[in-house]
Order: sequence, then C-alpha cells, then structure tokens
Amino acid sequence: MPTSRRLRAVITNDDGIESPGLWALATAAREAGFEVTVAAPHVDTSGAGGSVLAVRDDDGHVRVHRRDRDGITGYAVEGHPAFIALSVARGWLDAPDVLLSGINLGQNTGRAILHSGTVGAALAAGLQGIRALAVSQGIGWPPNPNPRWDSSTSLLPGVLDTLLAAPEGTVLSLNVPDLPVDELGPLREAELAPAGTVQVRVTEGEGRLRTEYLGSGQEPGPESDVALLAAGHPTVTSLTSVEAITGLLAGST
Repeated sequence: MPTSRRLRAVITNDDGIESPGLWALATAAREAGFEVTVAAPHVDTSGAGGSVLAVRDDDGHVRVHRRDRDGITGYAVEGHPAFIALSVARGWLDAPDVLLSGINLGQNTGRAILHSGTVGAALAAGLQGIRALAVSQGIGWPPNPNPRWDSSTSLLPGVLDTLLAAPEGTVLSLNVPDLPVDELGPLREAELAPAGTVQVRVTEGEGRLRTEYLGSGQEPGPESDVALLAAGHPTVTSLTSVEAITGLLAGST
C-alpha cells in the first residue's frame, strides 16, 4: 500500500560517537531523504566484531547519553556496536528501515571483517531481519589526516537503492578507496579476499604481547575486494552471517 511515511535509518559505528565519519554518514542519509537517528558507542570500540558487551549499572541498565548534532538526534551508548544493533531490533527507538554502520576510518576487507565492529553491527541487524549497510573508507598510508568522506557519501544513494530493493535481512559492505570522487573507478561487486589488507603478528616479551601490522602476505584474486580497491574501485559485497551447513552425517552408518 502506498505511504507517505519517510524511511527511517539508524546510524552506528565502531569508532565512537565523536567520529567525523559517523556524522558524515548520518548527514548523507538525511540528505538522501531518510529520517535519521544516531546511536553509537560512547568510546572507540574498533575490533569488537559481533560482541554484544555493554557496561551495565548495578540495576542492569546500560547508560545512554544524548549527543545531538546539526539537528540530528544522537545517543552515545555504553555498549558495543552489535549490542546497539540488537537493542534497536528488539524495541529501542522506532523500528528502522535500514541500519547504516560507519563511515569506518579504514577499509574492512577480506575474511578479516569478522573482527570489525562496523561490520558486526550490520550483521547483527541482518540476523534480526533489518537491511543493513557497513561503510568503510580507505585512509591510505601514512593515514590521510583529512579523510575524503565525500568519496563514500557520493555512492550512498545508489547503494541504498540496491539495499532497499533486496530482501529483508540483506547485509552489504561498501568499501571506498582513498581517492577524490572524480578519481574513483566504477563501483564493483567484490569477493572477499582470504585475508584483509594487513595481517597481525603477535610476539611475547616480558609478560606482554606486542602486535605488529604487516602486509597481507598473499596475492589477492583479481575480483577480490583487496585487489579492486587497490585498482581504484569502490567495492560492494553482500554478506551472510551465521548459518548451518547440512549434510555432516550424510552417508554415515
């Protein structure tokens, strides 16, 4: 049935409520015609993956703080991104048509997205039947101190059209290279590389663990997100989360 109701979007991230990328995404969603509410972690929770950890008071409540900005209602939540997505799905705030997560400071590629709080929030929403989009922006190396958020937001309307036309629970991951808008290649659908752009090596010394960030150490396939981003293409990938694979005991006696 036709309706004049505006579509609703909840915007979250894992870089925290103060991240400029979060508010750039919220503003872009509002400009695309959505009714927007921001609900993001009160501190940086990068690497939280699908964790639903939250800081609870003695009475079991999780604290939420108002953080409105530029006419957009905002909440800083003392919990991880997937906790926020789950809370939204289970009755907090008006039911959204989409959950948008990002814009992450740095791309999320390969199977390493398992560890991303940005992607974790989107997957948590998808499991609850909400269409979701994780947006991640490359920042180059050394990191660009002024990320080109407009490179990501310029792609948002078209990707949102794709998302809204997809079944409920669809989860998309959009990665955008660290390039000006007019230098971006065409948007490409990408496979997940076996690993992310970087790998971590952990060493131990004097009772402490030290992490070092290395190159991926693998040659990514030409249709992978890592390879396409390196060639200047924004990439979009449709993700699935937890599911069972049948047939384990087939043929057993």
